[in-house]
Amino acid sequence: MNWREIAVTVSSAGEEAVADLFYQLGCPGVSVEDPELLRSYVESGNWDYHDFGEIALTGTSVVKGYFCEDHELQSKLQRLDEGLKEVLHCFPEWVLQVKGLTVQEEDWATSWKAYFKPVRIGERFLIKPSWEEVTPQPQDIVLELDPGMAFGTGTHATTSLCLGTLEERVRPDMRVFDLGTGSGILAIAAAKLGAQVEAIDLDSVAVKVAQENVELNQVAGRVRVQQGDLGTVLHGQADLVVANIIADVILMLIPDLKRIMREDGEFLASGIIEHRSPDVEAGLREHGLEVLEKKEDSGWVLLRAGWQGASL
Repeated sequence: MNWREIAVTVSSAGEEAVADLFYQLGCPGVSVEDPELLRSYVESGNWDYHDFGEIALTGTSVVKGYFCEDHELQSKLQRLDEGLKEVLHCFPEWVLQVKGLTVQEEDWATSWKAYFKPVRIGERFLIKPSWEEVTPQPQDIVLELDPGMAFGTGTHATTSLCLGTLEERVRPDMRVFDLGTGSGILAIAAAKLGAQVEAIDLDSVAVKVAQENVELNQVAGRVRVQQGDLGTVLHGQADLVVANIIADVILMLIPDLKRIMREDGEFLASGIIEHRSPDVEAGLREHGLEVLEKKEDSGWVLLRAGWQGASL
């Protein structure tokens, strides 16, 4: 299978915004070649990915994402172009160069694994790739993933914000809807906390990988993965709705919450770059929701919201 590699050279300040565009479009194995970031990881001692060797500080980064060259490619490239234009409009100095080329799957499918090691998120989650061995502590909830051709290893700020909040909010036998499930990491986490989960995604590759990860984690009895949108695959109402998606998509789905979220339910909206948070907050208020909590990490925001006047 052929894949289209898109490499975006950005200023170091813009790497998170561009990487998030790739994540939200379902890119597999998004990589950020950031000399300053790599050096900080090595010096901190918190990340033991590999020996980076000599690192030249240039003030720029290269963000790479990969798209399967299938019938969805042109649509995704168009959405990427639109997203980059929005970033350029807000921060014209960030995006410096965009290049694309076709690569064979075997050229990259395994090399990125060097960057994915076991990592702890929140109080109890221990995320490990399927090819790594770990010795969990008694209280650990192990999330075993093989992201494959999908995204969402748990290390991105938007995902880790969601995981930490799920740990706080999910109760046994809750019904959870995971919108834009990606690798399935949030659905699996909610299931291991005792929830019954409906996980959906528009991307066929993501759905396949999510289902494989659900089976790998032995939560198939608690998680149903489906391809489609809100109107075609979700029925009934959830106690908790999670959407780790970009701000514009969150704004589009907010009107549907009246149909899919219980009166005493909660909505977790993540994937929101900091300067777009006021737009999402306004959209929530417009449709009768109030922000109950706002969390921030590395320029990204998670909003926890409920219906105005609900007893929570």
